[in-house]
Amino acid sequence: MRKTAAKKPARARPPGPHASKRVRPSAQAAGAPARRKASRPRGAADGQAREEKDLARPRALEVARAGLDKKAEDVLVIDVRGLSSYADYFVLMTADSDRQAGAIADAVDEKLKAQGASKVGVEGYESGRWILIDYGDVVAHVFNREARGFYDLEGLWADAPRFTVEG
Repeated sequence: MRKTAAKKPARARPPGPHASKRVRPSAQAAGAPARRKASRPRGAADGQAREEKDLARPRALEVARAGLDKKAEDVLVIDVRGLSSYADYFVLMTADSDRQAGAIADAVDEKLKAQGASKVGVEGYESGRWILIDYGDVVAHVFNREARGFYDLEGLWADAPRFTVEG
């Protein structure tokens, strides 16, 4: 009499490229709401869409103008969009004295407060060497000459696009 070989149990196959071919029940079939794709505005070129979304640039220019009204020197706007996660623009200004630095910071705060902007924080107001005013998307830096040269933010953000603002 002939013995029949016992069937071996089938082994589970390790996950691999075939695993993605399995049919899975959709989330919609399970009662979950359908997800829609985010749509882009029709007819807008990529450059136009980016310019429309850049609401921080006018604010950065207002910060620069407020500094120039108080005789700030070497006013520079640095575009750090895509390079920094905490701001879109830095505005760098130089003051001749601690008193002038305070006056520039006050003018910036008054101008932006009148436009409805609220500051996130202020640092260095007591010393006047380097006053930093944070508005979220725009950060204003008011330096005395020595501190601006020492910290060299222009060199630190050398890859960022920049433009000077003249009074």
